[in-house]
Amino acid sequence: MSYDTPEAVLKLARQFMESRILLSAAELNLFTRLDEEPSSAGDLAVRLHADPRGLTVLLDALAAMGLLAKQAGTYRTAPDAAPFLTDESPRSVRPMLLHAAHLWESWSNLTPIVRGAGSSEPPESEAQDADELQAFIGAMHVVGTPLAQKIVTAIQPGPARNLIDVGGASGTYTIAFLQAAPELKATLFDRPAVIQMARKRLAEAGMLDRVRLVAGDFYRNELPGGHDLALLSAIIHQNSPGENVGLFQKVFRALIPGGRIVIRDHVMEPDRTEPKDGAIFAVNMLVNTEGGSTYTCDEIRSWLEEAGFAHVRFLKAGEHMDGLVEAFKP
Repeated sequence: MSYDTPEAVLKLARQFMESRILLSAAELNLFTRLDEEPSSAGDLAVRLHADPRGLTVLLDALAAMGLLAKQAGTYRTAPDAAPFLTDESPRSVRPMLLHAAHLWESWSNLTPIVRGAGSSEPPESEAQDADELQAFIGAMHVVGTPLAQKIVTAIQPGPARNLIDVGGASGTYTIAFLQAAPELKATLFDRPAVIQMARKRLAEAGMLDRVRLVAGDFYRNELPGGHDLALLSAIIHQNSPGENVGLFQKVFRALIPGGRIVIRDHVMEPDRTEPKDGAIFAVNMLVNTEGGSTYTCDEIRSWLEEAGFAHVRFLKAGEHMDGLVEAFKP
């Protein structure tokens, strides 16, 4: 991308504006309200106890962006966008928009952090109650299912018979593996609250009888053993190098000889500027974790070998957190 004109630079600087409009609409839950009951700005302001002028300006901007439809002073959620923005839709990503709104707070601290005067602690608003966590995990499943199927195709589970999905959330990747390999059984390891969500999703998918659900914290607990395939999906970026070595050692102990570990994450080129999404995501880890980042294949290789793995291979490059690295336990 070229920034050879003032207009191009200023356009980049102003990209936050439409993002902030969308995030505020999600926080106010405007899309759900206006899908259920189209309304004028004045009536909606009364229902929300909102400032009429501010709400009108926001609604008009959302209509200009194509997220709302406006006719004769009445606003409604755009039909093509409604499935992704309203609470009642099974395809809703509103919980992820609310997560992005939380990130807005931590990203606002980027300059002090780079100066060495800020904190990388997540904002207090990031704490989720059970309902929020369930909605967020559900939205992750909606977004992650198509990618999971592609990832499993690239991994090719082959003769593997016992998968451990470390930090497997509600089972998105476990389900994709079991669909691709009828002889495969799985262990899903995650926090207790998430395990209950996985139980429900796996039951709905008709796969609960092929999965062992184990509650725990991979930072504190050992992983259950006896597996010949382990998946670490979108985990290593939240860890420091030392934490990743420790986690790889736990996975090593959980695998039988000849077992394979596959890591799915941003895998950076040596100069760390490609893929672009990975370079930007490293900033997200800078402002939201104590030691997380995105890593090169050589870094991942060195940690795997320190943990005892051999035959490390860069299995697949990817632009959108879909890089894959594999290794084997001798």
